[in-house]
Amino acid sequence: MKGVFSAPGDFVHFKSQVPLHKIPIGTKQWRYYDFGPKVVPPLICLPGTAGTAEVYYKQIMALSMKGYRVISVDIPRVWNHHEWIQAFEKFLDAIDVHHIHLYGTSLGGFLAQLFAQHRPRRVRSLVLSNTFLDTHSFAAAMPWAPIVSWTPSFLLKRYVLTGIHDGPHEPFIADSVDFVVCQVETLSREDLASRLTLTADAASVGNLLLSDSHITIMDTNDYCATSQQLKDQLSERYSGARQAYMKTGGDFPFLSRPDEVNLHLQLHLRRVGVEARPDLVRGISRDGSGGDPSESNDRKEDSDNPPQDDGGSFESPSTESQLPAPESSEPHSLNELPLSTAKCCFAGQGDAVILLPFPLLREQITVSEILLQLTLVTLVPLLVGWLYITSKHCWKSKQLM
Repeated sequence: MKGVFSAPGDFVHFKSQVPLHKIPIGTKQWRYYDFGPKVVPPLICLPGTAGTAEVYYKQIMALSMKGYRVISVDIPRVWNHHEWIQAFEKFLDAIDVHHIHLYGTSLGGFLAQLFAQHRPRRVRSLVLSNTFLDTHSFAAAMPWAPIVSWTPSFLLKRYVLTGIHDGPHEPFIADSVDFVVCQVETLSREDLASRLTLTADAASVGNLLLSDSHITIMDTNDYCATSQQLKDQLSERYSGARQAYMKTGGDFPFLSRPDEVNLHLQLHLRRVGVEARPDLVRGISRDGSGGDPSESNDRKEDSDNPPQDDGGSFESPSTESQLPAPESSEPHSLNELPLSTAKCCFAGQGDAVILLPFPLLREQITVSEILLQLTLVTLVPLLVGWLYITSKHCWKSKQLM
């Protein structure tokens, strides 16, 4: 089923060429894209609360074609910051990656800093976008955090979307909001509850052993969910970091301003000594290795041994089936994609998810409203069942009389 929204043409092309990997590591399920020459130290992209591994598809396609390796991951279901650090380290071990460069936005930027603080030998540099140093302000704004794991999915999605700026947008920013809203609809209740728990778990980033010269702060100057006060705290902490400000871009500049973001990322990687290997880029191979001949030519599947992951993992990842070639790569205009009238969102091959009217999703939520709706969700089925049983008994009694 295909509704008002369809995936952008370049995203459909991306999905048809770059495989989605899924590997279980312990009790955690990891979803990620890994593209580009494997001999290059990777840039690992960490999304925010509303993001998935798919939101960085423009960076994956552009940078990998220039000879860089880009890995975009989903934040797994972890329930505290210590669990995140351990889980991410196990993930890096599983894909055989030791030294990394991290690019994080919003919650992803905060988690990137925490990992750099506690595992300094593995992190070579940081790119931080619209992010923060501590979560105390978010914890104060979520007094209902202890019951977040019991909250219905539609309320969690509604709360997450509340943080996105509401108002008239220019076409490219509006398209980026549309895309992220579609990604939020694909997240399960557990995924949303986990991310909101990480956001509301009061913690702060300590001092990093990483030099400020290996940090780039990339912010937008128009508006985003992260307040200007939190951005200023980040800039003061890393006073020696390179400042890369964009005049506009909204909450998701990696989608609305991909050329600027990709340029800043490329300059950052050059500055910290990452050498691109465009000589290894020979187009897109069928296994998603990004044209690295050292791996694609020697890889053979054996019927007795399962194929290994591109990153050298001992577990075999599953990949999504390929999608057909795109019909058009032109972005949709605001007139063609009225978000307030959206009915469904095309998320992948044969997949469709229902979108509630956006103004309804974007209303402010209070603690009393959440408790009221939780009560209604619980009591209404019981009341309906009681009425059904009562009416049934009354009918039987009437027949006997």
